[in-house]
Amino acid sequence: MSTETRETLEAGQDDSRAAEDTIAAIATPPGTGGIGIVRVSGPEAFRIGMAIFRAADAVYRDAPPPSHLLTYGHVVDAETGERIDEVLAAFMRAPRTYTREDVVEISAHGGPLLLGRILRLALAAGARAARAGEMTLRAFLNGRLDLAQAEAVMALINAESDAGRRLALRQLQGELSARIGEARAAAMAALAHIEASIDFPEEEVPPPERGELAELVAEARGTVDALLVGAGWGRLLREGLRVALVGRPNVGKSSLLNALLRTERAIVTPIPGTTRDTVEERASIGGVALHLVDTAGLTATDDPIERIGVERSRAAARSADLLLFLLDRSSSLTEDDWRAADEVRALGDAADGETVEATPVIVALNKADLPPALTEAEARALWPGAAAVVDTSAVTAGGTEALERAVTTLIAGGQAQGADPLVASTRHADALRRADEHLAAALVALDGGIPLELVGIDLRAALDTLGEITGETASADLLDRIFAEFCIGK
Repeated sequence: MSTETRETLEAGQDDSRAAEDTIAAIATPPGTGGIGIVRVSGPEAFRIGMAIFRAADAVYRDAPPPSHLLTYGHVVDAETGERIDEVLAAFMRAPRTYTREDVVEISAHGGPLLLGRILRLALAAGARAARAGEMTLRAFLNGRLDLAQAEAVMALINAESDAGRRLALRQLQGELSARIGEARAAAMAALAHIEASIDFPEEEVPPPERGELAELVAEARGTVDALLVGAGWGRLLREGLRVALVGRPNVGKSSLLNALLRTERAIVTPIPGTTRDTVEERASIGGVALHLVDTAGLTATDDPIERIGVERSRAAARSADLLLFLLDRSSSLTEDDWRAADEVRALGDAADGETVEATPVIVALNKADLPPALTEAEARALWPGAAAVVDTSAVTAGGTEALERAVTTLIAGGQAQGADPLVASTRHADALRRADEHLAAALVALDGGIPLELVGIDLRAALDTLGEITGETASADLLDRIFAEFCIGK
């Protein structure tokens, strides 16, 4: 982050968020637990820590313990001398801390009353209550993390699957930032050649070769495009796939949902139309989070309540990343099966240009524990473009495992198409798309002989847009929006 950007950001903060304040917060989640941590960060952290912590070893009574050493003692109310809790305290000297400021972390018993009391003592000793995400904001302002890495902190905390965790960790370790840096370096080199020829005419700097400039811009655009290719799957890996179980009534959608969840979540009866509403639950398959949506059977009905359920089923199918279309393997295809399949395919016409037909489909031949009456060939005739056709049964574990393998294979294929996904944020993907447009415009301008001054405008816009991702050109408003989503204490 540039000095100018930092000054702008700090100027945009109100007095209650001034960088020289010492801030404090409970850094562990709300609720009761075995341990809880109160964190104090800022120039007065050590003084405040010494005011509320009394080490058991008298050696550390008059001066802070060595940096990063866990020290046993008690939190004490300085006014009354009352011992509040038995704790371990770590006094960590800048810059080797999360915020790159002096930090004191007090590990106490994890009761809300205890932690609240310790926090109030820290505030009484001169700290200010931290805002949401302010600890990480300081890590960003102090250069420990760039903005993409700071966002990865929250993504790592909120990860719902191993795939999402790995993706967030790679972003936190700076892999995305490094790729953005490569694109910015190429675009910056092109802009520097242009500006040198414009700003120093008296030095007789020759105008740069357009072919050389085009190579640099194409290099930058190639890096941006490579990141965009994996952006869709990156989002799915972080947020999880939304999977809708669809089909005609009484094909076993709710039973299959229960089997995948390995719990009785949905009501199951032999009566068609039992499910009148969508039922959503989360599961993990192949390390990827799935948002499973059980839907009402797609059928024509005069029942007003059932009609509402069917409409919600249609909405679930429109928004799904993956469709599980269920058929009853123990009976032949019915008109209702064909009608349901046609209806799902037709939903794409009302999906604002995004066709449901493009959504991957796995056909599940359900009730495989019963004598078969439906073949895979017949199922594929119904869904010619199905990614897979698998036998499933709510009472046969092997069928569920086969479906899980099909989903895992489909996910792995999507990752392969996305090359090496690093982009999991909608904000990042939007910035990359805008940067790509500016770089494309610069290439067109270079090829069309447009004056280099105008080419430079597109290159500056691309650099600014890429800088939004890592924070070099972030505005105070953007930071406020991002860090407001963080938890207090982080």
